[in-house]
Amino acid sequence: MDPAPPPLSAGIAAIVLAAGQGTRMKSSLHKVLHPIAHKPMLLHILDSLAALSPQHQVIVTGAGREQVEAALTGRTVTIAVQAEQLGTGHAVRQAEAALAGFEGTVLILFGDVPLITTATLTVLAGALDDDVAAAVIGFRPADPGRYGRILAEDGRIRKMVEYRDASGSERAIGLCNSGLMAVRAADLWRWLAQIDNRNDAGEYYLPDIIGLAVAEGRTARVIEVAPDEVTGVNSRAELAQAEALWQARRRAALMADGVTMTAPDTVHLAHDTAIEADASLEPFIVFGPGVRIAGGARIRAHSHLEGAEVGAGCEIGPFARLRPGTVLDAGAKIGNFVETKNAHFGTRAKANHLSYIGDARVGEAANIGAGTITCNYDGHFKYKTDIGAHAFIGSNSALVAPVQIGAGAIVGAGSTITADVPADALALVRPPQTEKSGWAARFHTAMRARKKS
Repeated sequence: MDPAPPPLSAGIAAIVLAAGQGTRMKSSLHKVLHPIAHKPMLLHILDSLAALSPQHQVIVTGAGREQVEAALTGRTVTIAVQAEQLGTGHAVRQAEAALAGFEGTVLILFGDVPLITTATLTVLAGALDDDVAAAVIGFRPADPGRYGRILAEDGRIRKMVEYRDASGSERAIGLCNSGLMAVRAADLWRWLAQIDNRNDAGEYYLPDIIGLAVAEGRTARVIEVAPDEVTGVNSRAELAQAEALWQARRRAALMADGVTMTAPDTVHLAHDTAIEADASLEPFIVFGPGVRIAGGARIRAHSHLEGAEVGAGCEIGPFARLRPGTVLDAGAKIGNFVETKNAHFGTRAKANHLSYIGDARVGEAANIGAGTITCNYDGHFKYKTDIGAHAFIGSNSALVAPVQIGAGAIVGAGSTITADVPADALALVRPPQTEKSGWAARFHTAMRARKKS
């Protein structure tokens, strides 16, 4: 008689298979480290797992192990190595030593299936009970292709078969195996020890453990999810498809939370983009990592933001670029073809046109005129520009850092400022204007004569 299954309170462990060669990616970068929304696929999976508080996380890798370990720095995971590619069942067995003594539920996931949600993982982990010994995530794609098939009645699995070993009638079944499953640890290791590689591929198939469960009279259930959630990534084209699915999902969530998007399909988000309700996004906006947008802000078309904090009621763009370290207080305005980097704009401060403001502080309600640049780099070091509240910087000015412009000061247009400007002073660096009467008429006459000669 089989021992009684341990209680679910024994906890959760996860095994993530990431040993595939990924040859179709044609890349020196490990397949599971290719990014979606600027975050490696593998980290998407681990972050979805985090809410389940797994006691153990084992990453099974092979070639490229060093890259995977580097990407996991700071995370509590164990690396197991599959030296030979002998199938998914063999890959899972490589995690057995790392989970020695663990008696709870084991989730088996794949490093190239990054869109699985926390909600689905929670359902999968909770599917095991006194009657259910194993649970498998199934899906019904529009084109079942070469996926393994699941034969089930009322959610209870009768058989699972790989496509290459399936009969014609089995291939006609639309319910496919994602490969993701939940099994109790004791059953998992016992069943894996019994599977063999007597199949067309000569591999140890993980799904064969379901056949062993059924043969013992145990119940294995299939949990059906939308195909998008178990999309696998094996090529650059599939990576792009997964990116599009992730972006669509995140845009929909933001709009449901009160964010306006004029043309959602043209907005590209990062994995950590945070946008509050009543913010408004025009078409063709790109968010890199580390962006926070407060409510009421308006991001206009063709703008690019990365590592920036945008306060309530700010207006950005069109065609603006906010680089890392940019902080905008409420009501600040960054206009067309303005670039900022490591710059803090106070409340209602603005740079409306064609400027570069880097390594700077711009005080409350200060105005930066068109064509202004902060000259912050000498080829070796960066220097700070400090512009006081209500200061006015005239167009086409160059502020050579380190320099301070006092509160309320005015810098005349076309000035190159190399020394501090006191509060409320006018700084003007401009040669006197000279005029030569009639010179232009004589010049034009001479040039026309040359053309005729």
